[in-house]
Parts: sequence; C-alpha cells; structure tokens
Amino acid sequence: MIEESVALPPSAGTRRPVPRWTVGVAHAVPLLVLPSSLWRMGLAVGLPLGYTEQGLRDLVGTTMWGPLYLVALSVLTEVAALLTLGLVRPWGEVVPRWIPLLGGHTIPRPAVTVPAWLGVAVLALLWTPFLFWWTLPHVDMTATGRLLVGFVYLPLVAWAPLLAAVTLSYQHRRSVS
Repeated sequence: MIEESVALPPSAGTRRPVPRWTVGVAHAVPLLVLPSSLWRMGLAVGLPLGYTEQGLRDLVGTTMWGPLYLVALSVLTEVAALLTLGLVRPWGEVVPRWIPLLGGHTIPRPAVTVPAWLGVAVLALLWTPFLFWWTLPHVDMTATGRLLVGFVYLPLVAWAPLLAAVTLSYQHRRSVS
C-alpha cells in the first residue's frame, strides 16, 4: 500500500515524511477536545449550560476554586490534546535548539511512544464509558442540557483511538531505516 506523505520544508520537516492522514488526525484531536473545554469555560463564568440553578451551584461551588478548577481543567485538556502534534512535528523527534543543554539532540523513540501509549490507555478508560451517557440519570441537568453535554463530550471518545493511530504511525516512521 502506498501512503501519501506530506513534504515539509527542510527547516521545519521531520526526518522522514509524515503521512498526510496522520497530520490531519493529529490536527483534529485538539479540535475534538475544544467543545468540552469551551463548555467548561462557560460554566466557569456562571452560564448554566444545561444545569439547573442548584446543579450549577453544586458543580461550580460558591468560591473561586470551582471556576478556577474548570478553567485549569480546560487548559490542561487542550494542552494534552495539542501534544498529539508532537507525533507529526519535528519537536517530537529532535529537542528544539533553544532548549538549554538538550537542544538538537534526538529524542529516543520510547521517550515519546511510552507516554503516548499511556495516554491512549488513560483516555480509553476515562472516555469510553461516556458512550453510555444517555442511559444514566442526571437530576441536576435539564433534558436539553443532557443533550448538549452529550454532544460536546462524545467526541472525546474518539481521542484514544485517534492518538493510537498517530502513535502507531510515529513508531513506524521512527523505526524504518
């Protein structure tokens, strides 16, 4: 099977060509995570977004820590999703030159693939049960809210398999001589 590869500029390219589908998948991951992050940000600023008034108070709390937690969780989630790009970009193969002491050194393949595979496992355990979202009762949510939350969180179920596909491609690309 012939894979179509992306020709990256020499100054920004990876050592071996990256299949075009892998680049697309790696860029899709942060976009899949974005709806749930934006939804949490909305809750953090006090929008009910499907929760009853009491449910929102129970979820966010009455101190600054609830909203701060939701914002931090959203930022952390997006950063984790953006790390998928390292599997298709040069900084996932060679430490950028601007990093003191390590700049320019090749990153050992296991240093990238082991955390990526651990991420796949954690994401699968965390988000696969969400497939059953609509079968569980949620007394603090409105019917519209359950539908909204289902649609903004359901894409997260795809995160683990997409990360697995990009990780397999990375492993293959880095192991071929």
